[in-house]
Amino acid sequence: MKSSITVICGHYGCGKTNLVLNLAAEAAQRGRRSVVVDMDVVNPYFRSSDYSALLKKLGVELIAPVFANTTLDTPVLPPEIFSIFNMENADIFIDAGGDDVGATALGQLHRQIETAGYEMLYVVNRYRVLSTKPEETLPLLREIETASHLKATAVVNNSNLAVQTDMQTVLNAVPFAKKVAELCHLPLLYSTVPDFAVENTLPEGFKAVKRYVRFVWEDETE
Repeated sequence: MKSSITVICGHYGCGKTNLVLNLAAEAAQRGRRSVVVDMDVVNPYFRSSDYSALLKKLGVELIAPVFANTTLDTPVLPPEIFSIFNMENADIFIDAGGDDVGATALGQLHRQIETAGYEMLYVVNRYRVLSTKPEETLPLLREIETASHLKATAVVNNSNLAVQTDMQTVLNAVPFAKKVAELCHLPLLYSTVPDFAVENTLPEGFKAVKRYVRFVWEDETE
């Protein structure tokens, strides 16, 4: 099988990094070579790079920006990032920057990504400030697309309230997500449900995810 590239984009607080970690872990569990590329070079919070130890434990490779885990905002891409275009039989997940500035770094690779072929998932969270209305999400996506020179291919509904999320929280956000997809002229790929909120077998259109990303004040030993 040839390699696949999946770009996960969305604005700060939507939960894209947690989705990246889940998708990469699932690929590794299937026996695929799984690679996470952290392109979030301007956001010092909730980067894939912050979970390097976890990714290693899950059998996932990490390619991080030069200034990962610092507050520097210079979008310098590491030379090894270009190695993804020579990989065979790998599932590659790119954690894109959380706004148009972050997506600009991704834009430096757009020609190679387009040539290789890709999917780009636009992650939305109804409960995130500045995107509580479907109409607010389209301008955000267009900013990311313009800066990255790439086009989103599907919407993922990742609406959640962290540990307070239950199944009804997700269900209440489905109409929002469907409207977002309609406005963006994209398919709604699925709605995520934290595994602790899954009550029964999930119907089609829903995907259980683990909560890897935690707030700094949470006890990581729980």
